Amino acid sequence: MTIVDELLANNRIYASGSEPIHLDVRPSRQLAVVTCMDARIDVFAALGLGDGEAHILRNAGGVITDDVIRSLAISQRRLGTREVMLVHHTDCGMQKLTDDGFRAELQAATGVAPAFAIESFTDPEADVRQSLLRVRRSEFILHRELVRGFVYDVDTHLLCEVTVA
Repeated sequence: MTIVDELLANNRIYASGSEPIHLDVRPSRQLAVVTCMDARIDVFAALGLGDGEAHILRNAGGVITDDVIRSLAISQRRLGTREVMLVHHTDCGMQKLTDDGFRAELQAATGVAPAFAIESFTDPEADVRQSLLRVRRSEFILHRELVRGFVYDVDTHLLCEVTVA
């Protein structure tokens, strides 16, 4: 049995013990959270969110890419979100590689240089500041004044707010 097979069995158990409920596609808290894909971050538990309350966008590093801007624009313009919360974290895997090194590794393995940006960083707070500026400067985002950034400590589970000077 594969891991996916185990997860499918888990899903059948979960679904059989739950009453069917249809939640609105529009998040009830009008919130979008952008964070890292790191498996140590349980976004719903860490923020006290329930199903249907927020859009959760995840990628390596919680980086603000063109695709994240695309998703935030849809989230705000079509699905009613207003606030954006950016959450990076301590001990991130993106701190353990370099753009040039990983790009070279991918090219050596495949013979093709990736077209996407790697977006590694060494300082999570500095990267949150950069991310805040990217979102706040995007013409596609409606509520740019309601964007805040944080660093989540993976050991203590506390959030520390980061501001742009």
